Amino acid sequence: MGSAAGQRDETPLHRVWIDAFELAVDPVTRAEYAHFREATGRAAPREWDNPRFADPELPVVGVSWNDAVVYCIWRSSLGGTPVRLPTEAEWERAARGGREDRDYPWGAAIPAWIPNRGRGPLDGPWPVDLGPPNDFGIRGIAANIHEWCADWHARDFYERSPPRNPAGPPSGRRRASRGGSWRHAVTISRVAARSKLDPAFRYTDYGFRVARDV
Repeated sequence: MGSAAGQRDETPLHRVWIDAFELAVDPVTRAEYAHFREATGRAAPREWDNPRFADPELPVVGVSWNDAVVYCIWRSSLGGTPVRLPTEAEWERAARGGREDRDYPWGAAIPAWIPNRGRGPLDGPWPVDLGPPNDFGIRGIAANIHEWCADWHARDFYERSPPRNPAGPPSGRRRASRGGSWRHAVTISRVAARSKLDPAFRYTDYGFRVARDV
């Protein structure tokens, strides 16, 4: 986990073990989030009425970390195995797709199917089903949108991270997120790259996908 050549908060490179889990193939879509809003009356995400974000098959954006957690609680209440946000360690494991020595989920380079060859900013996010999955069957991860993770973020956490099932520090000011952004100059990120944001903020390049225990 992490990188020996990345930003300060990606070091040191270290090995962790995590229990088995499942991660959603795609981020939560606009259509799925609309069902949640209809059922709960949750406030609209930022720029919900903007046509750039209105396609049902786009990832929902403009949601805060708090919104994402409430969505997981609601979806878990419908029955079946409860869902939650993934930890950073789980997200990175899924994004790597078993390729521990590669920068991106699909290998060592940005793949040709990424819109505009990974150069941004773009007009908005692209549909969740665009492009092939990585070797774990996960689509779009590390590209298109930042995805909320469960953890608090700390720049020095990797220096003291437990070797099994790390879940971030016990408290903090910002929640961790991973992945690229359609708003950035490069729309896909390295799998080890970390970002963070106040859990109450709603940005139009932030969404999420759900995880569950097995």
